[in-house]
Amino acid sequence: MKKFNKPGKINKFHIIAAVLIIGAVLAGILLNQQPEHEKITYNEFLQAVEEGKIEKVYLNHSDQMQGEYTNGKTFVTDNPRTENLKESLLVQDIIVDEMNDQIQGNQILSMIATLSLFGVLIFAVNRKGFKQTQGKAGKSLFNAVLPENVNVNFSSIAGNEEAKDSVQELVDFIKNPEKYARYGARLPRGVIFYGSPGTGKTLMAKAVAGESDVPFIAVSGSDFVQVYVGVGASRIRDLFKRARSYGKCVIFIDEIDALGKKRDGGVDGGGNDERDQTLNALLSEMSGFQDNEGIVVIAATNRLDTLDEALLRPGRFDRHIEIQLPDIKSRLRILELHSKNKPLDKEVDLEKVAKQTVYFSGAKLENLLNEAAILAARRSSESIQTQDIDKAFYTIIAGAEKKDRSAISEQDRRVTAYHEAGHALVTRLTAPENKVTRITIIPSTKGAGGFSMNIPPDRMYYKKKDMEASIKIALAGRAAEELIFGEENITTGASNDLEKATGTLLNMIRRFGMNAKSGLLNYDVLYNNGFREVQEEVLDECRTRMDELYEEVKELLLKNKRVLEAVAESLLTHETLEEKDLDLIVQAFAKAG
Repeated sequence: MKKFNKPGKINKFHIIAAVLIIGAVLAGILLNQQPEHEKITYNEFLQAVEEGKIEKVYLNHSDQMQGEYTNGKTFVTDNPRTENLKESLLVQDIIVDEMNDQIQGNQILSMIATLSLFGVLIFAVNRKGFKQTQGKAGKSLFNAVLPENVNVNFSSIAGNEEAKDSVQELVDFIKNPEKYARYGARLPRGVIFYGSPGTGKTLMAKAVAGESDVPFIAVSGSDFVQVYVGVGASRIRDLFKRARSYGKCVIFIDEIDALGKKRDGGVDGGGNDERDQTLNALLSEMSGFQDNEGIVVIAATNRLDTLDEALLRPGRFDRHIEIQLPDIKSRLRILELHSKNKPLDKEVDLEKVAKQTVYFSGAKLENLLNEAAILAARRSSESIQTQDIDKAFYTIIAGAEKKDRSAISEQDRRVTAYHEAGHALVTRLTAPENKVTRITIIPSTKGAGGFSMNIPPDRMYYKKKDMEASIKIALAGRAAEELIFGEENITTGASNDLEKATGTLLNMIRRFGMNAKSGLLNYDVLYNNGFREVQEEVLDECRTRMDELYEEVKELLLKNKRVLEAVAESLLTHETLEEKDLDLIVQAFAKAG
C-alpha cells in the first residue's frame, strides 16, 4: 500500500506570500499587454491638430501628455504646460481630459508590479527575522548554573547581616518545604533586593542558590524588552518552563525595572504594548506557582519606587529586602575578605581604610584593593603598602594625578588654591566632625584642577543642619574665588559643586519638608497628582534659600580671610596638604585670636 506524506500545514504566511506573488505576476502580464504609444514631437502634434487627426488629449502636470488619434491609435508627446493650450485645443473641437496628476493604466500596473515584488521581498526578510527571533525564544536562552558550580554562599558575603537573616528563611523553605507545609505556610513567590549599585544584590541571590544547593538562573530585565510584540512574553514562559524542569530553582532577574516600570503613564511610568504583555506574562507565571513548588524568583533594582504596584503586591514579590551600603564594621569585613589572597604589608591598617571609605559599596571596596594591587605590581613591590592603597583611593575618587602641568598658568594655580582652601576651611568651621583627609591643587585626569577630600561620619539619618552644612561646603569654593579675585573673575571650577548643592537643596525642599515656607508637603506627590504649578514654587524657594546660604558662606570666609589666605599660600608652596597640616594652620590662628 502506497504511503502518502502528510501535507504541510497552510498558515497565514503562506496565504500572504501567494497573494503577493499572484499580484506581481498578473500586473506583469497586464503591463506587457498594454499597447505601446507612438512617440511624436510637439511640432508633429501641432501639425496633426491642424489636420484634424487628434480626437482626445489627456492633460496633466507631468513632462509628457498622451492623446488619441481619430483612428483610435494613441500617441505621447512633450507637454509645454502653457496656460492657453487647453483653450486652443477646445477651439479645434478636441476633447480635453484633465487628469489632475492621476496615474494612468500602465503607471498603475507598473506600480502594482513594483509594490508586489517589493512586498514579497520585505515579507521574506521579515519572515526570516521573525523566524530567527522565534527560534531564539524557542530554544532556551536561559541556562542554569548547576548546584555543583554555584561556588558562592553566605560565608562569601561580608556585611549585610540583616539581609542575610531575611533570606535565610528562603533557604530553609527550599530545603525543607514540608516543614512549613505542616503550618500551612507557603513559600514566598518572589523577593526584591533593592539598593544602590554595587551593594551585592546579585551576589546575595547567588548565595541563596548556593546555600539551598539548587540551580541558579540569572537573567536581566533587558533580555525581555523586544521589538516584536509577544516575543518578550514568550521568553518569560520559556524561562519558567526551564526553571520547572529543574524542580527546585532560584531565578534571578536583574534590573527588573526594565520590564516592570509603572504602567500608569506618570512621571516615572509610561509603557507600551510589548512591555505590558511581558509584565503580564511574568505576573501570570508567578501566580501559577504551586505553594511548595520550590522555585523562588529574586529580582533586583536600584529604584523600588518606579516598579508597578502589581509586581509588589503579596503573592507576587512578597518580600522587599534592602541591600544597604556597608557600615564601618561591614567595610572592614569586606576589606579583610578581599585581601585574603593579596600580599598586604604588615603596616597596612585596614581599620583606618574602612573609616576612610564612607559610602563605598562592596564592589567599590573590592576595586580599591585591586587598584592598590596593580600599583604595587607596577612598582614590582613585594607587598601592597599603605601608599598603594592611598593612591588607589584618591585615584578612584578624583582620578590619577596629571603628570604634565606645563600648560597650567600661575594664575590658574592661585585660583585653584583659594577654591580648594575655601572648601577645606568651611568644612572645618561648619562640620568639624567631618574629616578633611587631603587638599591638593594637583590636577587629575578626570579634569579636576584639584580637590578637597571631605569625609562625613557614618550616619543613618541626615539632619537638616548637616545638609545645610554640605551645601555651604559645596558653595565655599565659588565664594572664596569671589572674595579674593572679585565677582567678575569667578571661574567655571564650581560647576560640579553647584550641581551637588542644587541636588541637596532640592531634596530638602521637595521631599523632606525642611523649608519653613514650603512646609511639610512632599512636592513629588503634589506633582504626580496634577499640581503642575508647584514647579515654579519649588524653583523660587530653591533660588531664595541658595542665595541666603551663599551669603552666609561669604560672611564666614570674610571673617576668616587670614586663615583662608594661609591655607591657600601653603597649598601653592606644597601642592598637597594632609588633615594635620590644615589643623595646625587653623589652630595657630585660633590661638593668635
